[in-house]
Amino acid sequence: MKDEMPVRGYLLHITHHDPVWWRNKPREKRFSLPLALEAVETMARSGLNTLVVDCEDGVRYTSHPELARPYTAPMSHLARLAGRARELGIDVVPKLNFSQSHLHHHNDWFRPHHELFDNAEYWKRAFRIVDELRRAAKPSRFFHVGMDEDHNRSLSQYVAAIKTLRDGLKKRRLRAVIWNDTAIQYGPGLVHAERSRYAESRIPRDVVEVLWNYWSVQPEIVGRLRRHGFTVWVAPGRNPDQVRAWRKVAIKHGVAGMLMTQWIPCREENRGRILGAIRDLGPLYAGAG
Repeated sequence: MKDEMPVRGYLLHITHHDPVWWRNKPREKRFSLPLALEAVETMARSGLNTLVVDCEDGVRYTSHPELARPYTAPMSHLARLAGRARELGIDVVPKLNFSQSHLHHHNDWFRPHHELFDNAEYWKRAFRIVDELRRAAKPSRFFHVGMDEDHNRSLSQYVAAIKTLRDGLKKRRLRAVIWNDTAIQYGPGLVHAERSRYAESRIPRDVVEVLWNYWSVQPEIVGRLRRHGFTVWVAPGRNPDQVRAWRKVAIKHGVAGMLMTQWIPCREENRGRILGAIRDLGPLYAGAG
């Protein structure tokens, strides 16, 4: 009998913002809804039950039409994708990223409002967008707010931002999901690892921590997060041996979920890579391999 975790997820990108994607933004095309629909069908056959959808400025917001780009799709496309996922028994988790970093660009989807820097107007606009995604995607439990690789906030500002997001989502009967950077091991990345570590003892324990590490297994970090009382998901990447190793650690420590990431656009030229990863690795994430 396979040993299943409650959350077995895949992160699909309507769009995304990071240094690589940022360079390609002038040439970015709209995501493929037919491919996204095929991806959720493949997820269902592969034992995955949670679709995290990176939305950002990839869908059109009635409240903020100025966020539309050449690659922006109608909000109805997200609604259709989410509706089909629910029909297949797949939970839908919308994703934005409220990290502040001029290097990583994670919050640049929010431009021209991304530099309001956590003032009242920033959060008012942010939650208007959250509410539009809620209406379209109808998430039942979670909303992913990113928060990885934040350069611009101080430690206390970083904690305050997570608390603001958590409180606003709790009022909407959703739990905040964030990336946890503490498994970063390269030199310049330690600033992010230490920021996440600082936040762990200062944020509410109902925030879901997604610990990502694609090159090694970090059982001591999982254990620490669980001792703190957090619900933990892990994101081990796409190496089968790495996935299996992380899964053993996850089961041992009572981790609630595993999230597969690829960081490529959901477009036709990536059809083979997206569907192949879900088909081949999905069963490992689901505990069948």
